[in-house]
Amino acid sequence: MKKARQIKLGAFLMTDGHHIAGWRHERSPANANVRVDHFLRLARIAEAAKFDAIFLSDALGVRDTNLNSVSRTSRNVGFEPLTLLSALSVVTHHIGLIGTASTSFNEPFHIARKFASLDLMSGGRAGWNLVTSSGEEEARNFNLDRHVPHAERYDRAGEFVDVVKGLWSSWEDDAFIRDKVSGAFFDPDKLHVLNHRGRHFKVTGPLNVARSPQGHPVIVQAGASEDGRDLAGASAEAIFCAHRTLAEARAFYADIKSRAARAGRDPDHVKVMPGVFPVIGRTEAEAQEKFEELQSLIHPAVGLQLLSTVMGVGDLSGYDVDGPLPDLPETNGPKSRQQLVLDAARRDNLTIRQLYLSIAGARGHWQVAGTAEQIADQLEERFVKEGADGFNIMAPHLPGGLEDFIEQVVPLLRKRGLFRREYEGTTLRENLGLPFPAHPATLREHAAEAAE
Repeated sequence: MKKARQIKLGAFLMTDGHHIAGWRHERSPANANVRVDHFLRLARIAEAAKFDAIFLSDALGVRDTNLNSVSRTSRNVGFEPLTLLSALSVVTHHIGLIGTASTSFNEPFHIARKFASLDLMSGGRAGWNLVTSSGEEEARNFNLDRHVPHAERYDRAGEFVDVVKGLWSSWEDDAFIRDKVSGAFFDPDKLHVLNHRGRHFKVTGPLNVARSPQGHPVIVQAGASEDGRDLAGASAEAIFCAHRTLAEARAFYADIKSRAARAGRDPDHVKVMPGVFPVIGRTEAEAQEKFEELQSLIHPAVGLQLLSTVMGVGDLSGYDVDGPLPDLPETNGPKSRQQLVLDAARRDNLTIRQLYLSIAGARGHWQVAGTAEQIADQLEERFVKEGADGFNIMAPHLPGGLEDFIEQVVPLLRKRGLFRREYEGTTLRENLGLPFPAHPATLREHAAEAAE
């Protein structure tokens, strides 16, 4: 009998919280971006609640050069994700460790080696959130004047993933004999040299890191454009996405599952986990009061710059903040997010100020404010109606916002049979319900046996 679906939960740890003014909240440490003990506490809290994974985003540059706004936000300074996740792997035992790394400003061998190392160190709990990056300021830190065009960077990303997966298959699972008597450390027949030659990369290999207990890190993807969806359908095992309405979420869910099927994959092996920004109160009115308190902490310069960044445009400061959003040209930046915010502006007739206030918490992700019961109801509805396989929880402020969700919403999900009480396994794959990736050599052997 097939096991009933249960909600998967990730803790998206944005330093001091996801609200742009979270660092100013009384329950957030103002210096969270330089305190590893802050993240150690968050990791332990999430693991005690049996979350599937910790999720860390990344940017390879300071996204704002306007000192009036950049000096008023905590977002531009933080730990490099893999370094931090390596530290967290030592104090946790079951929770997954997902970090973001760009295919535009890295080489496949570097990424393969770093994530394989984290995977081995953690006993099979690593996940790679692959992004193509979108900011021009990132490109300028890597010998470019402008970022590579959108379609080209996704073409590079597709080949990048193939190379990384090939490198992760350098060694078979039982390649290392380590026989002190015979002096054989590994079986040479179980070492595979990649010898990749493609449009973007030439990589010989093999990788100098062994396979982990989960085969290789889980591949996570966060793009929602057409190019991003194609990449997700072909390669992603979990998808981080942003949808405000149930209809949007269901359409995306169905589309991704169908693309996976067309790529010859089992749709159940692609977990769709949109972000959700929950504000919890004892009453709906109290939840709204909590949200308005955070909103009151936003400096206008910070709100305007946030909107400029999310929209992928250089500067909106020349427009009337209480006027409508102007018609904007298509950018080379985050296309799906720009369209999502633009649709909201046009649909709800929002001014620029109203628009930046609307994204100050969730940056275009689903935002819910209410009682724990109301939030549990909405999560259940989106899950049951196939708008999601789980959720990345984007706490408004940290650690308090995450603690509120764990203490008030998680017990309700458990009571309804929607969330685990104990981990199913020790690896991220086991807990997400993803299959162990058989080594290509094993697959070839099975195919040859079947043909005989």
